Amino acid sequence: MAITSANQLELLQTAEAVAREKMIDPGLVVEAMEESLARAAKSRYGSEMDIRVHIDRKTGKATFTRVRTVVEDEELENYQSELTVQQAKQYMAEPKVGDTYVEEVPPVEMGRIAAQSAKQVILQKVREAERDRQYEEFKDRAGTIINGVVKREEYGNVIVDVGRGEAILRRNEKIGRESYRPNDRVRCYIKDVRREARGPQIFLSRTDPQFMAELFKMEVPEIYDGIIEIKAVARDPGSRAKIAVVSYDNSIDPVGACVGMRGSRVQAVVNELQGEKIDIIPWNEDVPTFLVNALQPAEVSKVVLDEDAERIEVVVPDEQLSLAIGRRGQNVRLASQLTGLDIDIMTESDESARRQKEFEERTKLFMDALDLDEFFAQLLVSEGFTNLEEVAYVELEELLVIDGVDEGTAGELQTRAREHLETQAKVALEHARELGVEDSLVNFEGLTPQMIEALAEDGVKTLEDFATCADWELAGGWTTVDGERVKDEGLLEKFDMALDEAQTLIMTARVLLGWVDPTELEAEEAEGVEEEAEA
Repeated sequence: MAITSANQLELLQTAEAVAREKMIDPGLVVEAMEESLARAAKSRYGSEMDIRVHIDRKTGKATFTRVRTVVEDEELENYQSELTVQQAKQYMAEPKVGDTYVEEVPPVEMGRIAAQSAKQVILQKVREAERDRQYEEFKDRAGTIINGVVKREEYGNVIVDVGRGEAILRRNEKIGRESYRPNDRVRCYIKDVRREARGPQIFLSRTDPQFMAELFKMEVPEIYDGIIEIKAVARDPGSRAKIAVVSYDNSIDPVGACVGMRGSRVQAVVNELQGEKIDIIPWNEDVPTFLVNALQPAEVSKVVLDEDAERIEVVVPDEQLSLAIGRRGQNVRLASQLTGLDIDIMTESDESARRQKEFEERTKLFMDALDLDEFFAQLLVSEGFTNLEEVAYVELEELLVIDGVDEGTAGELQTRAREHLETQAKVALEHARELGVEDSLVNFEGLTPQMIEALAEDGVKTLEDFATCADWELAGGWTTVDGERVKDEGLLEKFDMALDEAQTLIMTARVLLGWVDPTELEAEEAEGVEEEAEA
């Protein structure tokens, strides 16, 4: 095909037709044509030449030009696309390095191979433009619901026509054993839109918790208007779900609004989710109260919250245990997802047995350490004393409130407790020295002999060893592994060492060793205080 003999307007008509069909900018198609013609010209004139083609957007005329760049003499590498300043003087008045010399060259005849190559370039460019348009259109729609038509099913994954593109509903994102036939209409949640090598990929979901939240937003006007807010959602797709809602208008009941007249609103969502049972729960900023609501329909006797560990202990009546746990642990699992806490459930009898065991252990501790009879030791435990340190260093008045305890008895109790603690400290320090602990660690302020012994047993025997420890290695902490929180035991955790206390001790050791400049440390602390004040 010769460009000179072809109808020049045909290029523009073809570009417009392709752009209209693919819904992209006609200019992009023309640019693809220019690139394909330039590639064909290079195969004719030589690949080392810089051949460029310009198609007039009004007339469709294609102009072929050869471009050469002026370079320094020593930098001349490609004689076909570069020329020196001296050579350029033949064509230009005052050439400078970086100038370009453009000359028109005759149009080329496009053979069968060149035409096929040009077609491939145009198709590739059009495909890229189409992918960019699709990505730009859908990237901001992630997190919304879309209606589509099923096109086909591949290995359990459903390909859905969503208008100006295709999306994929993966096998694990379908509810239960859902099956679809071609041309079935389906409503899905756009979970993610990613730009990949083979084009933008739109991933759909019907199991995502936010799919249910968006369905409620469509069915409940108060949620759409922001009067009611969905605070948390937990789902066991196709089986059961829990949704926590809160109302910012005291006159509107959030649960009643989501249920609707005779359950019409929630039933519409249930029907879309293949009969999934939905518990609508009032949200509460008080975590224990919220958890009691989340465990409905089970009744809760007591809740103990451990905020540091992000765990919560729930005590339920013996007959309520199976209801609280639910079938295959479903109820407690959904409540855990809803609150973001690990939940331990025990019956009242289990908790009573545990309390009795703790009571007996503390009673025995006081009997052995303080040489008390069982009755007197039980009195101390009943008054809330849990260890010897509390007895030894508590204010004398707190011991005098115990029935039958006068000043003499209280003083004797404290003397025995302190003597026992001193004996324990002496034994621990001797054992630590046997393990090879150096004086630098023994004389370090803030560590008890028992702590030094525990460190020595783990190989921490000098102040340098101690300074290299991390705060969590001393105080313990929690690590998330595969979505589950795992406990990291600290070397000094059994001594109730807090994380901030561990940080202070380690930094003090580093300052003493000269590893950290105390002035820089003070400056960092001052900056931290300022940031907190600004916050």
